[in-house]
Amino acid sequence: MARADYLFTSESVSEGHPDKVCDRISDEVVDIYLGALPEARVACETLATTNRVVIAGEVRGPDSITKDQIVEAARAAIKDIGYEQDGFHWKTAEIDVYLHAQSAHIAQGVDASGNKDEGAGDQGIMFGYACRETPELMPAPIYYAHKILKRLAEVRHSGEQPTLGPDAKSQVTVRYANGVPVGVTSIVLSTQHTDETQTSADIRAIVEPYIRQTLPDGWVSDETIWHVNPTGSFVIGGPDGDCGLTGRKIIVDTYGGAAPHGGGAFSGKDPTKVDRSAAYAARYLAKNVVAADLADRATIQLSYAIGVSQPLSIYVDLHGTGRVDEAKLEKILGDTMSLSPRGIREKLQLNRPIYARTAAYGHFGRAPDADGGFSWEATDLAEALKSAVG
Repeated sequence: MARADYLFTSESVSEGHPDKVCDRISDEVVDIYLGALPEARVACETLATTNRVVIAGEVRGPDSITKDQIVEAARAAIKDIGYEQDGFHWKTAEIDVYLHAQSAHIAQGVDASGNKDEGAGDQGIMFGYACRETPELMPAPIYYAHKILKRLAEVRHSGEQPTLGPDAKSQVTVRYANGVPVGVTSIVLSTQHTDETQTSADIRAIVEPYIRQTLPDGWVSDETIWHVNPTGSFVIGGPDGDCGLTGRKIIVDTYGGAAPHGGGAFSGKDPTKVDRSAAYAARYLAKNVVAADLADRATIQLSYAIGVSQPLSIYVDLHGTGRVDEAKLEKILGDTMSLSPRGIREKLQLNRPIYARTAAYGHFGRAPDADGGFSWEATDLAEALKSAVG
């Protein structure tokens, strides 16, 4: 039996966190290639350190895309995030690009040929999850950890709070009673700032009103523990303070530890890579299962083999909240949506330059955009699932 009363903690990191800077740059590269050719292939990794960015990986796309174009996109991303400090500046950072052609041995497994449909870009397992804890059907701890940092980024970018810097981390501990989130027992925030003289108390006075705004009424009490910049001054931040790499924040990107993760990162990968596209599909299915009122919680696992078009398995766990047999639902999901790499991309329209925006504040729990961004967050499959279940 699942526990009813407990504490659960999730963390988030801001767009200026070193790893997120790298995720953003890698996804800018994906967008450049997909914008030029929807069938382009990209597997891009970025490393960032003091005034240095290294972009490497494999691509297949138009020769018209130049290194200079990649460098300018990286600079624009760093500028948009807000880095203009001595140790990491969008204008002066040295940026090296080492992108080369995709391996022919990988391509032969993925490409369609003869009677063979496009295969998965790699083997792996992918998970999707949804629950009723928030309107966006996300776990409350990661949802509010993201929301805090996004709000602080908004007031930084607007100029309302210019003392805040781009690099930040949040952590929220949520108290559950009878399985329902009811309050916050602790809030941890570390945020970069511009003034050496500001103390932890000074920063708390700045950020606390915004944090309270993001949380439901009554969730913060006199017993809530606050740790704001607990180590003191945080002026040196971003890649100047700590080296960053693409793909190191996969739990932040997904469900904050409230659900399993298959291990594959998302950023820097085109949607033939099932690490990304099948994880989006699994979230889409899980969210629609809950939106269709077939369960209050749903975990879905998909598995793939490189070069094989159909998933090897579909697994559903409704955590004792289901109103439909799980084995029956597994078959319905496979019949309702094609879960081949091509089927996923066509259903969710993933071959578009929509990925740079996913690099910070989570890939899930976001509203679908008019241009197709976050299409996997739509609940347009709910009625079909209801009908199929009968």
